[in-house]
Amino acid sequence: MKFSALAAACVGAMVAAPTLALDNIVIKGSKFFNEKTGEQFFFKGVAYQPRSGVSGDLDPLADPIGCKRDIAVFKELGLNSIRVYEVDYSKDHDECMKMLEDAGIYLVLDMPSPKYAINRKAPYWDEEIMGEWKKKVDAFSKYSNLLAWIAGNEVTNDKDTTPASAFVKAAIRDMKAYIKSKGHSTPVGYADNDDMNIRMNLIDYFNCGDEKSRADFYGINIYRWCGDKTTFKTSGYEDVTKNMTDYSIPSLLTEFGCNKVRPRTFPELKSLYGPDMNTIFSGGIMYEYSEEDNDYGIVSVSYGDSKLTKTGDYENLKKALAAAKPKGVKMSDYKPATKESTCPTLGPNWHIKSDVLPPTPSTARCSCMMDSLSCTLASTTLTKDEGTSLGDAMGYICGQTSCDGVSHNTTKGFYGDYSACSSAHRSAWVLNENFSKSKKCDIDGVKTTTVKSPKQKDQGSCLKQKDDLNNDGATSSGSGSSSKSPSSSSSSSSSGKSSANGNAASAVVSVQLFSSAMAVAALFALF
Repeated sequence: MKFSALAAACVGAMVAAPTLALDNIVIKGSKFFNEKTGEQFFFKGVAYQPRSGVSGDLDPLADPIGCKRDIAVFKELGLNSIRVYEVDYSKDHDECMKMLEDAGIYLVLDMPSPKYAINRKAPYWDEEIMGEWKKKVDAFSKYSNLLAWIAGNEVTNDKDTTPASAFVKAAIRDMKAYIKSKGHSTPVGYADNDDMNIRMNLIDYFNCGDEKSRADFYGINIYRWCGDKTTFKTSGYEDVTKNMTDYSIPSLLTEFGCNKVRPRTFPELKSLYGPDMNTIFSGGIMYEYSEEDNDYGIVSVSYGDSKLTKTGDYENLKKALAAAKPKGVKMSDYKPATKESTCPTLGPNWHIKSDVLPPTPSTARCSCMMDSLSCTLASTTLTKDEGTSLGDAMGYICGQTSCDGVSHNTTKGFYGDYSACSSAHRSAWVLNENFSKSKKCDIDGVKTTTVKSPKQKDQGSCLKQKDDLNNDGATSSGSGSSSKSPSSSSSSSSSGKSSANGNAASAVVSVQLFSSAMAVAALFALF
């Protein structure tokens, strides 16, 4: 992903007369198909995230003026899909989504938002994040042109952040289950950053193990093909294509379009939609539609304004897309012969016990735990300064006592009983743990309170509470996970700090939330 501040996207409609709902796009083996016609579906899309002229939260799918302006361009380009990174689920998207539907354009929508996302440096999949994602699913699942969800975009981007992928995979597991429980079958996938050192481990990891936790499709964000002098071979596209041969789920380029040479002429489309790649990849999404500070746009637009100016890239993309005529296979003739991948093993570039996932969050369990505390936060809504002070305190406390109940160690497959609670709830648990030993509840810079007679007498019954998918809470962990504390977890957090340049083992151990005061402070900066 080439921009850090994700914005919401809006799309509109140009056809006044009502049309029937778009045909359902389904997955069979490693390909997408139009369920009605049986024709193979190839993505011809753009990343749609206009940010100019926006005040407050970004949501172009709630801007009918921008939607009407841009959908005319989408049709002129011959697009069939757009990718949107962020929306505000509380806003009305009916008008834009209907305009998109009438124009024959499908939506690929990212589940995370800047505030509710899995942090690669301090990863957790918790009740708060899952709750927000569920609301987004509820808001958009009614639209027939919602084609796919993306549960993570470049979350793991180097070997030191591989532990974060365990939490993304847990999120995929839980969101797939939630979508199914609502009577929908929209696929959920992941988009990686094409890092050569971890690429194959990620590709294998998101397609191994239990089908319920595997990604439904895999996306690659790639920016290697730079200019007309680059070729299929020299760009590295050939190697990327070989990596996906015999992959059992669909793959596509979820971002592409190197801008080192401008105007861009998009020579990679000839390979992407031609015989070099179209038997392996299901097309792709060009980055990006609107011209922003990063200089990737094909048009210049502003939120709520009908004016549009085309950049030098526009006609070149239009020409390249017009020439792209991928030859697919009929769904009835396609016989998948591939199997799921083998999970990666622990090593210098992989810090996850691959057969164990973090637990499904349980709001009931976390609420029960909070009701059992004798020392807790006066409020779970904190300022940035309070979050920083609390982070410092957590780092110190967990250097003196075990915080296993709210910590995790991905190399050992350990996830504490309350590790899927929100960051505020995890902090309250630590405060109470410290209070039980020191009888001190005060924290400098943070308002705390003591409770003489907690509503919940002990936490034993809390572990039996159902999770947020209504499953019985027999254990604290996800599939195959152990709730037993690893022998290294207490000692590994004794320093109260994470090592920036330690070896692989210490880097993984430092992922535990309260072994790094800075990580905690960063989490609370969101409040």
